[in-house]
Amino acid sequence: MSTNAIGLNTASAERLAGGLNELLASYQVFYMNARGYHWNIKGENFFELHVKFEELYNTLLMKVDEVAERIQTLGHQPLHSYGEYVKISTIQEQTNVTDGRTAINHILESYQTLIGQQRTLLTLASEANDEGTSALMSDYIREQEKEVWMYRSYLGE
Repeated sequence: MSTNAIGLNTASAERLAGGLNELLASYQVFYMNARGYHWNIKGENFFELHVKFEELYNTLLMKVDEVAERIQTLGHQPLHSYGEYVKISTIQEQTNVTDGRTAINHILESYQTLIGQQRTLLTLASEANDEGTSALMSDYIREQEKEVWMYRSYLGE
């Protein structure tokens, strides 16, 4: 059995890197969507949502970097073009969203997608004895489940 520089099975690390690249693509599209919500939001909740969406895109940008660096740690190259991201992202691009409720509903859908991808990666990482990826995915899932609760509460659900 061949192992990589951090002692993981080479084939397992490759599968994980592939899944992480898909996650990276989804994070990048979600990030750009959040920027658009921040820039284009209108209405009576403008001030609070403008700030909340800035907080969201800053958090997403940090995760983009962490996921890309995890791919590198596994010995693989992170995708780094928007053309590639759009092709494999499981989150769809959103344009011209100005309504707060619509933006939040898209955010909730995006979180649902990310949490699903991360749970799949958590299982793969566990099977590969990859504690680094497992810990990252666990942290993201826990944080995002709370965000889902908070956004849903904002909507009165």
